Amino acid sequence: MNIQTTGVFKILIGNVLHTYTNYDEIPKSFTNLISFKLDYSSEPHSEEEHTMIEEKTNLIHELMARETNDH
Repeated sequence: MNIQTTGVFKILIGNVLHTYTNYDEIPKSFTNLISFKLDYSSEPHSEEEHTMIEEKTNLIHELMARETNDH
């Protein structure tokens, strides 16, 4: 991934809940995405920041595609 993405990401792997603060550390596959909360800079945002926020927000779809939903 090209943008630095931090926040709080809660991921279920098997029966164990893991918390990550860096998007790039999340495994390629996992059982379920539990929580997705990105860090954003303070307002007001420039046009460039708005574009980056939009790109980061789209990452939730990428994570959802990596869920295995194994129980």
